[in-house]
Amino acid sequence: MLLLGYGSQAQTTTQPSAPAAVRPAAQPATVQPAAPAAGLTLVRSITLPKPGSASLDRRGNLYVTDAQNNLRQFAPDGQPLAVYSPPLPGHTASVEAWNTTKILVFYDDRQELQLLDRFMAPIATARLSELTDNGMVRAVTLAPDDNIWLLNESNLTLNQLGRGQQQRFAISTPLDLLLGRTKPDFRFLREYQNNLYLVDRTSGIWVFDNLGNYRKRLPYTGLSWVGFRGNELYYVQAGQVHFVDVYTAKERLVPVPAPDATQVLVGEQFLYTLSPGGVGVYRLPQ
Repeated sequence: MLLLGYGSQAQTTTQPSAPAAVRPAAQPATVQPAAPAAGLTLVRSITLPKPGSASLDRRGNLYVTDAQNNLRQFAPDGQPLAVYSPPLPGHTASVEAWNTTKILVFYDDRQELQLLDRFMAPIATARLSELTDNGMVRAVTLAPDDNIWLLNESNLTLNQLGRGQQQRFAISTPLDLLLGRTKPDFRFLREYQNNLYLVDRTSGIWVFDNLGNYRKRLPYTGLSWVGFRGNELYYVQAGQVHFVDVYTAKERLVPVPAPDATQVLVGEQFLYTLSPGGVGVYRLPQ
């Protein structure tokens, strides 16, 4: 039975089999700032071995999963705020925090969604197998309007679970005709400024409108994720952060300040690098 509610109405929740913990986070280690790169200044280094999925919210707070599958919340300058510990083990495939009131966590091995509030307290859960007839969901995102998008890899469809839709999809877009004979390797899904971006490591970034209609394909291959800041899409490749204007396609490059960074997130005031040893917090030039 689906147990996920939407909107401002009271949420339907389940009692977890073990209590989920939300606790204050330990203070991270701080190092002296190194020489700036591209005008960036290192202000904090967070010791967090093997950081996983990460996201930024509209207030600039950073959310990062650790090796134990806990979700850690940090203030924009890297100060720890809270930790959410899930009641069951699992692999966190993605975290989406851009929604104004909710955080979505997707556990791909359990095929389960978890909604948290801004205080990192559980709101609701959903078992995706009951929506997809045991299909395999590869990517999920929470839109700013509370709709949830799912990429069902079993039948190659892009589905939207609308607010209040508890047993059926409001939108379903087949992808087989678009993909043709290409063997996709879907990695990431994100809605931003009324467009939906589906990252396929093989063929690039597929762009749809917020009704699921195909618009175009961006030829950026070899990616596992993308980020957004203002009117720019950004990604990391060959030691550079590539910023691409989504309207004009104008591109600019910024060197990655940490050579071993596997992911970079960029907020209004800070840039964050995720490396095997932890997270670097860099102040952006004014």
